[in-house]
Amino acid sequence: MTKLSNATLAGVRGVRVPDYDRTRVTAGIAHVGVGNFHRVHEAVYVDDCLHRPGHEGWGIVGIGLMDDAQSRAKAAAFPAQDGLYTVTSFAPDGARATRVIGAMVEYLHAPSDPEAVLVRLTDPAIRVVSLTVTEGGYGIDETTGEFRTDAPDVARDLAGGPPRTVFGCLAEALARRRRAGTPPFTVVSCDNLRGNGDTARKAIASFARARDPELGAFVDREVAFPNGMVDRIAPRVSDADRDRLNARSGIDDAFPAVCESYTQWVIEDHFPAGRPELEAVGVELRDDVPAFEAVKGRLLNASHMLLSYPSLLCGYRLVHDAVADWRLRELLDRFMDRDAVPLIEAPPGVSLEAYKAQVLARFSNVAIRDQLLRIAHDGAAKIPVFHTRTLAMLARAGGDMRREAFFLACFRRYLAGVDDRGAAFEVFEPHLDGGDLALARGDDPLGLLRTQPFRALTLDAHPPFVEAYLGAVEGLRTGGAARTLEALHETS
Repeated sequence: MTKLSNATLAGVRGVRVPDYDRTRVTAGIAHVGVGNFHRVHEAVYVDDCLHRPGHEGWGIVGIGLMDDAQSRAKAAAFPAQDGLYTVTSFAPDGARATRVIGAMVEYLHAPSDPEAVLVRLTDPAIRVVSLTVTEGGYGIDETTGEFRTDAPDVARDLAGGPPRTVFGCLAEALARRRRAGTPPFTVVSCDNLRGNGDTARKAIASFARARDPELGAFVDREVAFPNGMVDRIAPRVSDADRDRLNARSGIDDAFPAVCESYTQWVIEDHFPAGRPELEAVGVELRDDVPAFEAVKGRLLNASHMLLSYPSLLCGYRLVHDAVADWRLRELLDRFMDRDAVPLIEAPPGVSLEAYKAQVLARFSNVAIRDQLLRIAHDGAAKIPVFHTRTLAMLARAGGDMRREAFFLACFRRYLAGVDDRGAAFEVFEPHLDGGDLALARGDDPLGLLRTQPFRALTLDAHPPFVEAYLGAVEGLRTGGAARTLEALHETS
């Protein structure tokens, strides 16, 4: 196999490679959190831009903040590959395409050299800083809606020394740019959050204000945080997947990425420091981003979460296997048709019926082998993001809340880490502390609804929901997820 590097690109056969001169590309974008999603989404759009004339200054410098084994492996692998990696996309009909992405021209590992990251972020050439730090990574308290300055890593950064958090890094970089008279960069959140730019602004400005009120005011006043909606399914790549992908491509890539063929990015056109010609490569620059966020979050993301927990309890581990079960597919179909779509106002030009059909087709994509646990993990952060609006509107309208109640009952049972067949699976819930986990797993089924992530929903004070939820909890206990779901379909 061909070892991936600048020197070997000319010898690659059967795979699309960058046909621009990478030696002329410099970084104009810094991206924090170089995970699979960034590499198959924003970086692909930027790579397409680099194929256009006059875009040599819009490469990406990747920044890793974590200090775990995988982050250290990336810090070694990406420079060795000159920032190159492969992306293989799979269509629902099984068609696949592999390309080498050349957008990332540099990679920095903050724990190894925090000053190098700050120097790079202070460079006037960096005009955009984008983020993928997960839905729960912005430090916003679910109950108060305020940024948590008492979180251990945040408090440590506020105390001084080399910053460890994204908030500390960006606040320090913006402070240095301000002192030097360098215009601030635009901050672009690429996380699945409604108002992701607004959330990023609140978090970063709040940190800056806690550090220095004048800096906080500067961030609020001078830094742009456009809101955007991002969409592409990017499953984890196991070691076996990596070997299979590399064997097919003939390229020895330490970190190949996989995704579906579908991709979408809708973002506000608010980039005072400049941007690449994103509109020329398929990005939609629009003022009505919230309408797109509502469609995606309350249909696709909400359905993803709704599918994951009962599917895991039924013994499934892959999304396409779960959707092939008529009971689970019917759950998604009824949820979208009856609970979500009637409460959503689609943006001009978008058919909700067509979108729903597309969601089901994407979930059925056998080739990408998307993992249910990838979706299920950190549910305490993601469920409120994607289900709160639907829950609130159903409660106000006196709507049928049985599917939502079943969903949350399944989440509670998932926290035990064992499916209905007795097989164990990993539970990763960093936003449930020890007290919340004990409450959620305790003898009182309503304990889950009183944990910090769910307390603000006040579902335990809504009798129709409580009745449906307790019925689902009992059904799961006595008959399991599949039988409880069958009974739900018979009565709703």
